[in-house]
Amino acid sequence: MKNHPFSTLHFINRELSWLEFNERVLEEAQDTNNPLFERLKFLSIVGSNLDEFFMIRVASLQGIVEANFMKIDPSGLTPQEQIERISARTHKQVFDMYNCFNRSLKKSLKKENIHFIKTKDLTNIQLDFIREYYDNNIFPVLTPMVVNKNQPFPLILNKTLNISLLLEDITNPDNLLFGTIQVPSVLNRLVEVPSLESEKSFILLEEIIKLNLTTLFDSHTVISTACYRITRDAFLDVAEDESEDLLAAIQLSLKQRKWGSAIRLEIEHGINPLLLKILEEELEISAEEEYKISGPIDLTFLMKLSGLKGYDFLRYDPIKPNVVTPLLDEDDIFQSISKQDILLHHPYDSFDMVVDLVKKAAEDPDVLAIKQTLYRVSGNSPIVEALAQAADNGKQVTVLLELKARFDEQNNITWAKKLETAGCHVIYGLVGLKTHCKILLIVRREDGLIKRYVHLGTGNYNDVTAKLYTDVGLLTANPYFGADASAIFNTLSGCSTPSHLYKMTLAPISLRKKFLDLIHKETEYAKLGKQASIIAKLNSLVDKEIIEALYNASTAGVTIDLIVRGICCLRPKIPFISERITVRSIVGRFLEHSRIYYFYSDGEELIFLSSADLMKRNLDRRVELLFPIEDPIARGKVMTILDLALQDTIKSRVLNLEGTYSKIDKRGKESINSQKIFLSPCSSEKVHEEIPLTRTEFVPIISYKGIDS
Repeated sequence: MKNHPFSTLHFINRELSWLEFNERVLEEAQDTNNPLFERLKFLSIVGSNLDEFFMIRVASLQGIVEANFMKIDPSGLTPQEQIERISARTHKQVFDMYNCFNRSLKKSLKKENIHFIKTKDLTNIQLDFIREYYDNNIFPVLTPMVVNKNQPFPLILNKTLNISLLLEDITNPDNLLFGTIQVPSVLNRLVEVPSLESEKSFILLEEIIKLNLTTLFDSHTVISTACYRITRDAFLDVAEDESEDLLAAIQLSLKQRKWGSAIRLEIEHGINPLLLKILEEELEISAEEEYKISGPIDLTFLMKLSGLKGYDFLRYDPIKPNVVTPLLDEDDIFQSISKQDILLHHPYDSFDMVVDLVKKAAEDPDVLAIKQTLYRVSGNSPIVEALAQAADNGKQVTVLLELKARFDEQNNITWAKKLETAGCHVIYGLVGLKTHCKILLIVRREDGLIKRYVHLGTGNYNDVTAKLYTDVGLLTANPYFGADASAIFNTLSGCSTPSHLYKMTLAPISLRKKFLDLIHKETEYAKLGKQASIIAKLNSLVDKEIIEALYNASTAGVTIDLIVRGICCLRPKIPFISERITVRSIVGRFLEHSRIYYFYSDGEELIFLSSADLMKRNLDRRVELLFPIEDPIARGKVMTILDLALQDTIKSRVLNLEGTYSKIDKRGKESINSQKIFLSPCSSEKVHEEIPLTRTEFVPIISYKGIDS
């Protein structure tokens, strides 16, 4: 059967698809069923997501336009057309963000006696407090600047909040000048002011500065003020093959982020036209790149407000993670792993079990070596501390620390230096590739023989995000996995290329081919009239070749269920092409981050976990791993994860043919919140039972009675 010729109409633009994901996060901020402080967090995340989107994706598109490179994307849009559609979508999204803040969140906070005070409403007591606070804490930090013939327009740093001023020289009233003040990021933006005992009242730092401008410009008359903030190009481009010292090259590139070209200007609504004109000219910003803000610029401060003490009733209930039963049954964690493969589902299963494994290995006299990849770790990583301790205890410790993990570069540089100082052998990765796989290898001497223990995961070795992201990990003493792990670490150190791997598949060597072979195999089963199905749970689906293979599979009769949290360039329900494909996205309390791939395979039922999404960068430009789940109990647990995701009716949205998402029509359906079910105490033991893997239809494995949103 000849493959169908696909056109640009069959693909969704990746940038617009990402904005649809951010819209789903915004919906969580708008959802009054969520606790109030969690809604504040969601709105903060929407803002920080947009920052990164502009710094990387929009900046990249602008660079392509400036280079006159007019190649269209799979959806048929030129770079300039993408920028225009992005601008229209983001302006609408920003408007909706502030609508949510001004009309919903502020009113809800007020009902809880939490107030944002306007300067005109300050009492004399509050004014006295603010004057004293300004004199003692703010004034010494400020650096006011005036642009004149002796002082050029200053460097405005990326993502900093600033106050622009139109000034009149007292000695020469006809001489209008531009002034600017950076609102100090080293100070708390939210300042609590005295109020009634039952209330909390806050004023923003920039409002305090505006109240005290006469202390900064006593030889000028302030005619007008307005806050502004710019977003700069932060694309980190390191020519590794031309740099002898990758560490130094990345440190230099991080500094350059501060003065990349401006790509977005956020300005206070009602700004003086002359002030705006000066900013446009000096920053080389067009009107399409301006965002007039009706409220506080940069809502990421809401994340700090959501941590206000004494308001636990406005947050989600605390997580009580499970300790997996097999790890409780033995005093020795190595003995537990030797008996059976153990599957961990975070954050429902405690990530402390992974941390404790590294700590135990660092202290165990029988452990000879520890090898681990680190992509993103926390600021006070207990895993890094344990690795340093292991080296101090005389063990052979090898760490591949990816310096090019975007926006974590500085953190990883700090850890790299610490690990090297402790005596660890630190590898910075392969030239031209990001090492994104998550793998831990522990080599131990037992009864005079060498035994290897392996942890493989879909998420980072980060103890902080492990409480916020859903990820899956496997602990195993399977000798085939151990042999593969050793071969992979030899590859990462640059010593060899694996000629054969028993269980794992490695990108960029063979992962693309593996995925295509699995999809094509399922397609052939469907053509023979056999049952054929694919289920995939991942973060992003972008790769054109993979999408076309899925279209061909659907056309042949394969049932395909995709759970794609973020970007999805595949367009479902196209007549005769993707009619058998459904795409849904779950956005809720936890960031869905696990990558799971299932193929019915004529009843063999192949289940894989991976560090990789289905994107060109993951398949061709990163070191990624795909590995099978073979233990029956572990397989049952993975299938439970997929089952619940596909049955979620509360936090799930379905992708439409038009490229937008809609909530599940719950008429006649049970209210199922997959994340809440996994948090329920009854779920822990249920998902550890061996479950028959019959995929002819999805039958709930856990009783959902009484469990709603």
